[in-house]
Amino acid sequence: MANEAVSPCKVVLAGTVAKGLLAEVKAGLEGLNGRQPHLQGILANNDAAAKVYADWTQKTCEENGVKYTLASVEKDQVEEAIINANQDNSVDGIIIYYPIHNNRQDQYLQECVSLSKDVEGLTHKYIFNMYQNIRFLDEQQLRKSILPCTPLAVIKILEYLHIYNTILPYGNRLFGHTICVVNRSEVVGRPLAALLANDGATVYSVDVTGVQKFTRGEGLRKRKHEVEEMPGKGLKDVAGLCDVVITGVPGEKYKFDVSLLREGAVCINFSSEKNFPPEVKQRASIYVPAIGKVTIAVLLRNLLRITQNRMLQEDGNSTSGDKQKSIPNGVVDKILDP
Repeated sequence: MANEAVSPCKVVLAGTVAKGLLAEVKAGLEGLNGRQPHLQGILANNDAAAKVYADWTQKTCEENGVKYTLASVEKDQVEEAIINANQDNSVDGIIIYYPIHNNRQDQYLQECVSLSKDVEGLTHKYIFNMYQNIRFLDEQQLRKSILPCTPLAVIKILEYLHIYNTILPYGNRLFGHTICVVNRSEVVGRPLAALLANDGATVYSVDVTGVQKFTRGEGLRKRKHEVEEMPGKGLKDVAGLCDVVITGVPGEKYKFDVSLLREGAVCINFSSEKNFPPEVKQRASIYVPAIGKVTIAVLLRNLLRITQNRMLQEDGNSTSGDKQKSIPNGVVDKILDP
């Protein structure tokens, strides 16, 4: 036993990271002058993962002073449920548990959600801002744009792990890092690659169709990321170049080949399946096996942000003076950091 090798890998659980984010949310809630944000969930499928996500959301809301209601409806009633929630002044944020139709009609439903109530960051304006590296909704740069929950959860984990270098200027803090993202879905993988590249990283986005390279150019000269196709390249060609490897493959049978890992890499899995085999702990320096609790913490953080955005906009409409009148000094600065 004395000679048994000890794994050098540190396993970081999502709940540990989520605690800090939820503490930020609680601090922000205290600055809302007694206002309790209300999150409306809409569930219209029998997907087990969606139901678990809805249950986790309700539990986390109740534990952190946020009102949560869930509307369980038929698929053909979702659009009407969204319109009703948009028009309900008591509702601050809307979350829809996808998939509903599992086709382009789900994209239409995303566009039905009011911009001011979209806690998931899936409406066109937010997606456009994300890809264009536009971080605010207003010229005064008071109201931050909303980012999709799962990609933002990965970013918050990277911040927690100090992969983001706070010595560097905001927006460049991943400069010098090379990151591999295995998944290029329009929901998570591609947005995540874009966000990481916009923050300065060189990102290799890997999917069954091949590899794309996301960067802001040599020396970060570009304002936003650009994408380069890498014909003939595959995971085996790029994984060893990366100090961070992030996976999100939904298939239960998929397992990342850990022999491709650079020794000491940071490994994060955002899939509901276990993409990394146990052997990952023999090569990785840090391993995050799941991110679900961080995603829900980010959801509440987004809800707080849109509630603050709404209060700032209301103040802007009612006075030409201080636009932060309803929110105490310091609370906006603390919570609205990306």
